[in-house]
Amino acid sequence: NPDLVFEADLEKVAGWTGAQLHLYGLYNNGNSISDLVGDSHAVSNIETGVRAFRLYEAWIDQKFGDAVSLRAGLYDLNSEFDALDASGLFVGSAHGIGTDFSQTGQNGPSIFPSTSLAARLQVEPAKGWAVRAAVLDAVPGDPARPGRTLIRLNRDEGALLVGEVQAPLGEGGKLLLGHWRYTARFDLTDGSGTGTGNSGTYLRAELPLSAAPGRKLDGFARFGTASGRFNMFDFFLSTGLKFTGWIPGRDEDEFGIALAAGFTAEPYRTATGASAAEIAVEATYRTQLSPWLAVQPHAQYIRRPSADPTVADALVLGIRTEIGVDLLGL
Repeated sequence: NPDLVFEADLEKVAGWTGAQLHLYGLYNNGNSISDLVGDSHAVSNIETGVRAFRLYEAWIDQKFGDAVSLRAGLYDLNSEFDALDASGLFVGSAHGIGTDFSQTGQNGPSIFPSTSLAARLQVEPAKGWAVRAAVLDAVPGDPARPGRTLIRLNRDEGALLVGEVQAPLGEGGKLLLGHWRYTARFDLTDGSGTGTGNSGTYLRAELPLSAAPGRKLDGFARFGTASGRFNMFDFFLSTGLKFTGWIPGRDEDEFGIALAAGFTAEPYRTATGASAAEIAVEATYRTQLSPWLAVQPHAQYIRRPSADPTVADALVLGIRTEIGVDLLGL
């Protein structure tokens, strides 16, 4: 999964006060671990299932003073919404954006790997506090041609509306409360027709549990809901711990263990005979071998992939290598 990111301070480059340009392209070879596992959470947060190079993000962010900013363009909502630092260590996708949210829409919400045109407003009224809201095209890309980057505004497809409040929690922690809603109509899970009201709410938090000299322990948790009339999972829960610098002389190394569980909606169970939940447990260790090279072995156990009682549980053993290079450094 090669990423190529270009950022420019437009005030320095072109005299545009308070503006920043962000361009992000990515390529993926299309191979899928989840195709082998059969899960819904997605055990790898960098797979797409489609071989393609695409424009992933392209936006301009305009600041108004120190507290307000407006961002518009191709936008990954998970870059700011439903995102915390501690859970970002893990390989499983469910620890990036909750499965309750990521399962929604005709082609998913505007997240990796397909994004849509959006406008986001953010206000930071005090230290540690933020209020952000976004309006997004509800169908990112082209569901019929998943390898294409496409911007198409269609009245029938509607919009995705997202709002989030961020508050400080304890000493160095964060609390997020968010709500999302689609304006379009969706097929009902029980096959009885279509309806409106595809929406959900999430609450997530991270909190430093220990900050001894040279080492840290952070805990995190998330609870989310989604309308069971339209979606496979109507409840989602995740939690975990991240240890940083616990090996002498390895201050940047991180170890973590986490759990994610998606609980199926009653209409979905009735229609498909699904099990009550899909549960994934992950243990991972990330070591920074050099400023530009990191290696991350990980193990995941998935109970009832896709909540399908006919699919066997899965044990996934993997190793991820990350290479990061600043090409310009301007």
